[in-house]
Amino acid sequence: LARKAFTIRRATRMGSSTGTGPATNRLATEQSPYLLQHQHNPVDWYPWGPEAIEKARSEDKPIFLSVGYATCHWCHVMEHESFEDQETADLLNKHFVSIKVDREERPDVDRVYMTYVQAISGRGGWPMNVFLTPDCEPFYGGT
Repeated sequence: LARKAFTIRRATRMGSSTGTGPATNRLATEQSPYLLQHQHNPVDWYPWGPEAIEKARSEDKPIFLSVGYATCHWCHVMEHESFEDQETADLLNKHFVSIKVDREERPDVDRVYMTYVQAISGRGGWPMNVFLTPDCEPFYGGT
């Protein structure tokens, strides 16, 4: 029963990604199905771009970069267990500028930070999360 309720909630939320539901973050105007799946998260997501990077620099906050793709099972699990959680969102929103990237839309960004994660950990995969300085230099990451 709990699994069925989760599936119904998930389908309802994903159905609203077409723009019919209220948006809670900046991903609502994106074209990527993966980014649109996260538009109703309480995390104050930004898409990769100058607005997010300028905010990190002006507020001197580190960047929390999360990279995934629409058909990634573990990306959906992480969304449900972490990014839909209000306490996690509050922490991210207070201390970081959070950027969500679709690796299929921005393979250049994925390649740069996956190379870093593989160098420090010896492995890689998705979802990938990397902590960056406001100048986009990685200082910690993992999958």
